[in-house]
Amino acid sequence: MTKSQLIDAIVAAHSFPRKAVETAVNTVFDSMVEALQKEERIEIRGFGNFTVRKYKAYTGRNPKTGDSVDVPEKSMPFFKVGKDLRERINNGVDPDA
Repeated sequence: MTKSQLIDAIVAAHSFPRKAVETAVNTVFDSMVEALQKEERIEIRGFGNFTVRKYKAYTGRNPKTGDSVDVPEKSMPFFKVGKDLRERINNGVDPDA
């Protein structure tokens, strides 16, 4: 599902103005990005947790040439699925039930 499809689904389900829904969705995503940039943890109960994991610098290899390549340290977002979401996916539970 793309962001545009998410917006369309919310508009269809609740008859809100598209522009208002688009603004709300963008605000939520922007707020999540800002929190992760500050290395804050995001917890959405029943859905999952977003955290930032740091990876150390290392020396890798270019697979094409075999040359050594220094890979700098980096931070990557990480998502851990919540128990409720995992159970819904595995058991095929209808979210509207």
